Amino acid sequence: MPQLHPDLSLARFLPPLPLGPRTVHLFRWASERMRPRRAPADIRIEEHTVPGSRGAPPVSVRLYRPRSRRGPTPVLLWNHGGGFLFGSPIQDEAGSIGFARELGVTVVAPRYRKAPPHTAPAPVEDAHAVLSWLVTGAERLDVDPDRVVIGGASAGGGITAALALMCRDRGGPRPLFQLLVYPMLDDRTTLRTDLDALPTRLWSVADNRFAWRTYLNRSPGGSGVSPYAAPARGEDLSGLPPAWIGVGTLDLFHDEDLAYAERLRAAGVPCEVHVVKGAFHGFEAVFPTAKVTRAFLGAQVTALRSALSTPPRP
Repeated sequence: MPQLHPDLSLARFLPPLPLGPRTVHLFRWASERMRPRRAPADIRIEEHTVPGSRGAPPVSVRLYRPRSRRGPTPVLLWNHGGGFLFGSPIQDEAGSIGFARELGVTVVAPRYRKAPPHTAPAPVEDAHAVLSWLVTGAERLDVDPDRVVIGGASAGGGITAALALMCRDRGGPRPLFQLLVYPMLDDRTTLRTDLDALPTRLWSVADNRFAWRTYLNRSPGGSGVSPYAAPARGEDLSGLPPAWIGVGTLDLFHDEDLAYAERLRAAGVPCEVHVVKGAFHGFEAVFPTAKVTRAFLGAQVTALRSALSTPPRP
């Protein structure tokens, strides 16, 4: 039986996440009512409303900017997790503030649409609308349109990977880099019965099957699923921005994430992989001060800093 990382050993007492038709509404209600922390003195936090794409409703975003920065800053578009079903930028507020502070970037976090009632690829369209707003309004927002990176965790990582595909296929915008934190990429993982015995925490096989079925509005794993819904379905991964993928060995998404990394590399896309032995899905949210968490977050900052120092693609 795989063992938890020593820093995460107390996770053996974590109860499963009871995700279902009734509880998902409770989780959404709770996440939408999360109270933001008081803004630190060195970070300016703003709320904006962005026009939606193709007749879609407007998208609200939360923006974090270091007060010490003068002139256009690089941008990180950050998509929160929640299984495509719930969640809010507030849940990742500490991380967004940390990225803004460590990297001197403006972090923009969308409140994208969720299932139900909004099925795939609604959140990806929302993310694309926000990214386009950032680039076209760069002067007004005081950001650098040539220094834009995208990232997200879990379902937010899946949205980020799908966004990279959508940007390539539509001819822009062109992010420099994609940071994929244990991304939710492949609905076909729901068909694997060999994962039923994996000692997962926070996100189980049952949760995954329910989330994909709800997000796709159909049984997952069949034919005809768009790569804008499940990026691992993309047949051609060439021409995408370089990537960083981080995942734990006890994460349900471990295999699909590593497979996606290999396919990116085979398509000529640089991809760094960071695997945390004995880590489960979302471990850093439960153990934010653990040494293994600090190392995991530090690796993300290092990857983003390196990407932002790279000259833009011609």
